[in-house]
Amino acid sequence: MTSVARLSLVVVLLAAGCVSAPPLDNLLRVAPSAPVIRFGVDTLAFRNESRSKNPGKPDLYANWCFVMVRAVTQFHRFARFDPAAPPLSDAGYVERVRAVTDRAPWRAPLPPDDRVVIPGYASLHALSAAREAAVKAGLGGRFWSWIHWTNWRATFPVPGAQQEGVARETLQELHLGRPVQWLVTNLPTIELNHTVLVYDYRVEGGTVDFVVYDPNDPTAPGIVRFDGDERRFWSTRLHDTRIAPMRAFRMYYSPLL
Repeated sequence: MTSVARLSLVVVLLAAGCVSAPPLDNLLRVAPSAPVIRFGVDTLAFRNESRSKNPGKPDLYANWCFVMVRAVTQFHRFARFDPAAPPLSDAGYVERVRAVTDRAPWRAPLPPDDRVVIPGYASLHALSAAREAAVKAGLGGRFWSWIHWTNWRATFPVPGAQQEGVARETLQELHLGRPVQWLVTNLPTIELNHTVLVYDYRVEGGTVDFVVYDPNDPTAPGIVRFDGDERRFWSTRLHDTRIAPMRAFRMYYSPLL
């Protein structure tokens, strides 16, 4: 076995993580429940912007997709909104957002009484629409998300069994009421090296349409389709991305992955 083949095998083994998920057919027999999060309520109101689409923009908010999607999971697990409570200053909201996003996204959800209270607003979407600058300041840095050691998975081809494993694990997590963050890519095409949050799904025949929050488009959900026969994902509806085969990997579900 060549060194490249060995490294590819390591990538597959590290990325698979699918041995604990039931067979895909069994998971699809379970009727979808309500969406794990509510789009336009539990998602961010502002967008992750594209450098190529906004040349020269002075306040460009680009390359924050990993941080933004991770934050939606963190608010889902660790925050509680109290719209009846008196609002805070911008500095106060920066502090509260940091208190939420400082917690590792793979940690178990906090009970309601232990969650970080966000006063004055009913949801993350409402907060981020009204206090955009404060929320952005509280999200922290993006550097470590750029060099996360698992990002190199996007550079390798993976077998259909691994991609089916991602679909299986994602369905299982959704059945348990947990959203799933994906790294999505169509490399070597320089178009999609991105992240989305899966929060719902629909089944039609041998395909599964995973419904996602795409931080590049806060106005409408995206769709990533899994073809069970071909055992591959398709970028069915992602912002500014052509419909084509792609690869998906789970992110931020353990200290290592």
